[in-house]
Amino acid sequence: METYDPKRRTVLRGTLAAGVTLVLLGCNAREEDTASAPNTNPSSPGADTAKADTPSSNKMSQEQARYQESPMDGQKCENCANFLADSGTCRVVEGQVSPQGWCIVWASS
Repeated sequence: METYDPKRRTVLRGTLAAGVTLVLLGCNAREEDTASAPNTNPSSPGADTAKADTPSSNKMSQEQARYQESPMDGQKCENCANFLADSGTCRVVEGQVSPQGWCIVWASS
């Protein structure tokens, strides 16, 4: 029977957060590369403008990130590498976030 080890759970959450962050950053880099490339397909005029007209976000929803307004085990947005204090937002999660909040993509700063 497995026993509950809070340190192990913290390490697993940190690993998950780091993995998700790397995946999201990789996806963002690929999208930036393709967005800066000119449209060379003559059969699809206006393809560039159609892409520019539709808003897209590489961020997770607060629900997907399991965002909560309170810290978890000393982890909170204000001490997360993804938190942008000047705007009260996150690099990875959509919308405003509280400095005292927490989510599963928390990463040590």
